[in-house]
Amino acid sequence: MGLDIRVPLGLLFLIIGGVMSVFGLVTRDSSIYDRSLGVNLNLGWGLIMFVFGLIMFAVGRRQKWQDDPMNPRPWERAKGGGQK
Repeated sequence: MGLDIRVPLGLLFLIIGGVMSVFGLVTRDSSIYDRSLGVNLNLGWGLIMFVFGLIMFAVGRRQKWQDDPMNPRPWERAKGGGQK
């Protein structure tokens, strides 16, 4: 079964992190950051969520090894001749 939760989860974090980062960039010099001592939390956490989503999406989309006798995994290939 090819269900992998990392791909939709990665897309979710990519979208939410991107929206938060753009909002943080647009409101850089706003007074809404006075409560957080001038720290732009939207930009910071948006970038962290975007990077996490990118990693999850990339790991979920990587090539998966399958049990295939015609194309064995690299560590299952015979070294120095045929198999006994």
